[in-house]
Amino acid sequence: MIGQFIRFCVVGGSGVFVDFGITYLAKEWLRLNKYVANSAGFLCASSSNYALNRLWTFHDDNPDIAGQYLRFLGIALVGLAINNAVIWVLHERLRWNFYLSKLAAIGVVTFWNFFMNYFFNF
Repeated sequence: MIGQFIRFCVVGGSGVFVDFGITYLAKEWLRLNKYVANSAGFLCASSSNYALNRLWTFHDDNPDIAGQYLRFLGIALVGLAINNAVIWVLHERLRWNFYLSKLAAIGVVTFWNFFMNYFFNF
């Protein structure tokens, strides 16, 4: 499990680039609401993370790719709610920088995503 968690974190690190890139583009260039931009980045990263986790982290060969992907996204959507809640508390209430709040939220959600996928998806 420890090796898988490390690989999950490496995949998550690649997802951070996708997440922050999409969020920055949507928030700063397209001027979307910061929570909409955050959600778009999070969901794009979740999709790329699914493929990498399926192939590399968990070495999964379940033929029900669509069902597994939907379960992965379901877990990610709960993670997104946690992510937005952490950002709201840190950014709106405690006045942290938005992107620092987002980074902290990713750290919190990493544990949720790993354990839920480990026990219920892969």
